[in-house]
Amino acid sequence: MPQALTTDAGPSLRPRTRVVFVEADAAAARVATCAAATAGGEIVASLDPRSAAVGGATRDAEVAVIDLPGREALPLIDAFVARGLLVIATSGAGSVSLAVEAMRRGAADFVLKPYTPEALARRLEPRFAEIQARTHARAARPASMQVDPGADFASFVGSSPVMRALYAEIERIAPSRAPVFVTGESGSGKELCAEAIHALSGRAKKPFVALNCGAIPRELMESEVFGHVRGAFTGASEDRAGAFEAAEGGTLFLDEIGEMELALQAKLLRVLQTGEFRRVGEPRARRADVRIVCATHRDPRAEVGAGRFRQDLFYRLHVLPIRLPALRERPGDVARLAEAFLVRFAAEEGRGFRGFAPEATERLLAYSWPGNVRELQNVVRRAVVLGEGEEVTPDMLPLEILGGPPARPLGDLPSEGGISIEPFWITERRVIENAVAAFGGNTARAAAALEISPSTIYRKRERWAELDGEA
Repeated sequence: MPQALTTDAGPSLRPRTRVVFVEADAAAARVATCAAATAGGEIVASLDPRSAAVGGATRDAEVAVIDLPGREALPLIDAFVARGLLVIATSGAGSVSLAVEAMRRGAADFVLKPYTPEALARRLEPRFAEIQARTHARAARPASMQVDPGADFASFVGSSPVMRALYAEIERIAPSRAPVFVTGESGSGKELCAEAIHALSGRAKKPFVALNCGAIPRELMESEVFGHVRGAFTGASEDRAGAFEAAEGGTLFLDEIGEMELALQAKLLRVLQTGEFRRVGEPRARRADVRIVCATHRDPRAEVGAGRFRQDLFYRLHVLPIRLPALRERPGDVARLAEAFLVRFAAEEGRGFRGFAPEATERLLAYSWPGNVRELQNVVRRAVVLGEGEEVTPDMLPLEILGGPPARPLGDLPSEGGISIEPFWITERRVIENAVAAFGGNTARAAAALEISPSTIYRKRERWAELDGEA
C-alpha cells in the first residue's frame, strides 16, 4: 500500500479535494483513483469522455484529471476550465505540441502515461494543496475583497462562463511571486483584476500601489516610479519615495505600461533583473521586494514589433498573462452589472431607484458596449443622477443606447434633413466631462481612460469657459 504524500497531520484531518476523472481506460482509471486517494483527494465522478460534457455529475468537483487520447479531446479542457475546475491533463501520445496546447487552454499540469499510482500522486499532491490553500484564502478573505457585497468575485460582477474561467485563473496565479501581464480593452476592469490578484496572494496585508503610466507627464514618470532626493531637479524640495518603495512587500500595479518611455523601460528591466533601484539623483542603490502586475489595452506583441516596447522587458513581465474579456463577450452579465451599479449609485446619490423597466433592460442588452464595463457604469450613474422615479426607463438612457444618433441636441441647434447637428466641441465636451465625473473629478484618471493628456483637458476647459462667456 503506497504511503500518503501528505504532512504529518495527514489528509484525514483536512477536507479532501474533490476530483472528477475523464478516462476511457478502466485500468488507467483505477490507477488514477488510487493516486488521488493517496494525495488526499476524493473521487466524485469517473466519466467516459463521451459523457464528460454532462455538468451535473461534476457539480461539486474542484479538480478534473482528463486523459487526452489526441487533439480531438482538447475541447474538454475548455469545458472544465470554464466551470472553474483546476485541470490536469494526461496522455500516452507523448506529443510536445499536445502538451503545449493543453497548457495554453488552461491545464495546470500535463502528465505522460504510463504512470504508477505513486508517480501520479506526487504530481497531484501540490495541486490539491493549491486547492486547499485557495479554499482557506476564500474563508479568510481580507476586507479589501469585500468592497462590493453584491460582487460575485472580489469586486467583479458576473457569472458567465468566461468570467468564471477568469476567476479560476486569478485564484491559480495569485499565490505566485511571478509578474502578471493583464491585457484587455479600456474599461474592462484591469485594475480590479490586479487588486484581486493582490488580495488573494500572500502579500495581501502589504500595500497595493497603482500607478497609471498614461496619466503622468513623462518628465515626472521616473520620479513617480523610483522616487527622488532633494535637489535632483527643479522643484525637488525634499526627498520623496516612489511607487516601488511605497509598495514594499506588496504589489505594484503599472497600468498602461506601454506608455512608459523606452529609457525608463530599461531601468525597470534592471530592477526586475537585480531587485535594486535608485531614486532620481541618488547614487546608492535600494532594494525592493515587490510583485509587479502590469496592464495595457494595446496588443503588447504589436507594440514590441513597432519598437515602442522593449522585447526583453516584455518577456520579463509576460510570465503569467491574463486577458480580460470585453463586455460584448459576456452579454449574459450586462443586466447583472447594471443592477449592481444601480444599487450602488442610488445609495450614493440618495435616490429611490429600484430597478430597470423591461424596455430599458432590452436596450442595454442589445447595445455592443464599445466602452465596456466603464461605459455601462457611466450610463447607469447618469440615469440615477438625472432621472426620476423608481425605475430606469428608456428615456433616461443616451440616444446611442436607444439606437439613435450619438449626438444629443443641446439648445437651438441647426438641422439638415430632420437630423439635429451640434458643433464638434459640444460632443467632445460631453464625452470629457462624463469621463471626469465617472472618476469622481480625477482629471488624470479620466485622461488616461480617454487616452489623452491631462493638460489637454485643462486647455479645453479653458476654451469652453471662453465659449460659455461668449454665449
